Amino acid sequence: MAEINRTPGELLYGKVLTPSGLIEEGVIAVSEEVIQYVGEAAWLPEAYAHWPAGTQDKSGLLIPGFVDVHVHGGAGYDFMYSDQASLDIITRFHASHGTTAMLATTMTAAKEDIDRVLSEVADYRKGSMPFAQLAGVHLEGPFISPKWSGAQNPEHIVPANITWLEAWEKQYPGMIRQVTLAPECEGALEAILWLRKHGITAALGHTNATFEEIITAADAGLNQAVHTFNAMTPLHHRKPGTAGAVLFDERIRAEIIADGIHVHAAAINVLSRLKTRNNLMLITDAMSATGLSDGEYTIGDLPVIVRGGIATLKDNPDALAGSTLTMIRGFRYLVQDVGLSLQAASNAASLTPAISLGMQRFIGSLEAGKRADILLLDDDLELNGVWIGGRTISTGSPVI
Repeated sequence: MAEINRTPGELLYGKVLTPSGLIEEGVIAVSEEVIQYVGEAAWLPEAYAHWPAGTQDKSGLLIPGFVDVHVHGGAGYDFMYSDQASLDIITRFHASHGTTAMLATTMTAAKEDIDRVLSEVADYRKGSMPFAQLAGVHLEGPFISPKWSGAQNPEHIVPANITWLEAWEKQYPGMIRQVTLAPECEGALEAILWLRKHGITAALGHTNATFEEIITAADAGLNQAVHTFNAMTPLHHRKPGTAGAVLFDERIRAEIIADGIHVHAAAINVLSRLKTRNNLMLITDAMSATGLSDGEYTIGDLPVIVRGGIATLKDNPDALAGSTLTMIRGFRYLVQDVGLSLQAASNAASLTPAISLGMQRFIGSLEAGKRADILLLDDDLELNGVWIGGRTISTGSPVI
């Protein structure tokens, strides 16, 4: 029998959502940044019985921390123009809304601007990362289709460039975790093969691809769809398009922005009925205005107007420009508006994105041995507590 870690920690009591289901009267023992025990409170091992309680209200719901693989910024800051101080602000803001791990997501930009983001994030990861953990970088472009540029600057769109990818991987090994590209564009299939060989998620997005082109790309290793239904050819009964291929092919994980703006709740519900094998993912696509009032902002180098929490390009009001969504709001929307179970919503917000990062052994669910990234919710799914690596993070208002 394995020896129990007896280093003093704390006990979190409540209803505990585990991969096996909901424990109504549960407890989590946390010590040294790691979950030591998850189970029925009545069966708590004697070694932990003297540990202090970190939660007083045993009626709360404990779920795994959220993992956001597609987020551009927040609290007034954008990853494209970040320094070490602003990375603290972005990660603290999103941590206060339940995100415990995330990818710094770039825009379609000049190579030197992408270089700088990779450098800043690499330096930041060498430090303590006191808030949401930056697991790496998601390159959204610049290898996309000009026909579906959306809020990406078309001036910076270029063909897929393996030379760039190789140079970035050599200088910042393991830093790039996801690349969004248009599979039908020049060099894309070769890039997909290269990405998957190096363990990097190859995601379709901002694409004019046909159904057949997406299936061919999936055969080459394409394994994710960025903000499904948005910036892609739509589903038609005679031309299934990119959206139809994402719905059809189980190999493709589907990101979804669950804010009631980008995608109708019924469409998300349909998607969820097809993506049942850990291949539905909640994302925010949050931009710098997230957490702030309406007004004028930027996403990358493009001006944005935010009205009623809806972000659109200043020069094209019909083009959505990211979102002002937080993960806790998206989680609530999946449960309360889309109709997902707590387990399905939690998988979409935590476990499946952890799988996409290859980090499911360490994060994404409440299990002994995993990092103690834990959220406490009330009956209305409002956020009452956040722990990252067992450390308490303040919740609520943005930090600016």
